[in-house]
Amino acid sequence: MPNTQTIAVAMSGGVDSSTVAAMLRAEGHNVIGLTMQLWNQRRLVGHAGMPEAVQGRCCSLDDVYDARRVAETIGIPYYVVNHEERFEREVVQPFVEDYLSGRTPIPCSLCNNHLKFDQLLIVARQIGAETLASGHYAHVEFDEDRGRWLLKRPADLSKDQTYFLFGLTQEQLSHIIFPLGGMTKPEVRERARRHGLVLAEKPDSQEICFVPGGDYKRFLDAYLAERGEALPDTTGELVTTSGEVIGEHKGIHNFTVGQRKGLGVATGSPLYVIQIKGDARQVVVGGGDELYSRTLRVRRVNLIAVEDLREPLRVTVKIRHRHEPAPAMIEKTGAHEALVTFDNPQRAITPGQAAVFYDGDVVVGGGWIV
Repeated sequence: MPNTQTIAVAMSGGVDSSTVAAMLRAEGHNVIGLTMQLWNQRRLVGHAGMPEAVQGRCCSLDDVYDARRVAETIGIPYYVVNHEERFEREVVQPFVEDYLSGRTPIPCSLCNNHLKFDQLLIVARQIGAETLASGHYAHVEFDEDRGRWLLKRPADLSKDQTYFLFGLTQEQLSHIIFPLGGMTKPEVRERARRHGLVLAEKPDSQEICFVPGGDYKRFLDAYLAERGEALPDTTGELVTTSGEVIGEHKGIHNFTVGQRKGLGVATGSPLYVIQIKGDARQVVVGGGDELYSRTLRVRRVNLIAVEDLREPLRVTVKIRHRHEPAPAMIEKTGAHEALVTFDNPQRAITPGQAAVFYDGDVVVGGGWIV
């Protein structure tokens, strides 16, 4: 990197992005802090028993305060960019629609791909910065042989966030840096202490920013109540994989693939949710061995390390954030669609989640499981 870049830093108010800003400032760069205001944390309080704001959520007002305080400490300009309307349209509403359709969404990936690294890059350019930095644990580098920008897993695999970044484009990656890619979390906290950041010991956020306490069912009730809408009737039948009706359920949005508790039926052996048929409003249940499958299909595929899937490609695939990448073949089945065939069956493949493809530490790409 040149010694005197103007770099915009996406500051979430956490220790990671704050440390990135301090590091870059100490290196002599012209650093500008940017925070996205995405959700009014008090907006739904009082609707459907929604509680007061809780600690530990990303992008809260406390986080905005912390980010501003860090900017003042290290002496950089700082701006808050309001994108609440777009966040609701492109992240919150799809989240609600997915659950009501029987899918299990991951809003953090939508937010990263459609807001944080899209809109913040636009703002960065408007204020004279060609580079955007964030506190994500990942690597970006240009591969001369491929002629492509690569997204790679970080040194600290326990903090690997590439699963949530699979939608980044070549254009975006060419203007993004992840300075923490070669560091561990303890090293980051130590660096924060050395830079005199008061939030060096601040805990990591653990929850979806707009779902207090992780209670997405209560959030759905409160969100629809605030809009003057009733929760749609998604009640229906509990059926076995052979088609036998064994009970009724109170709504498909109450279930996710792999769920065991709360099924409302008692049998001689444990039952799990195998599939959710949104159109038929059926929840299909079965034994634990029926949770395993060798294939999945993905749509809205984004490729990073390769331009196209001209022939079947050998990769490893993650089907959720904490899943160990499993060996598989991927092959193109249509425009932005692909079939994944695992060497060994995988447990609880869940529509609405992402399948991310890896070649070693390199992210080949990914798509949304259907």
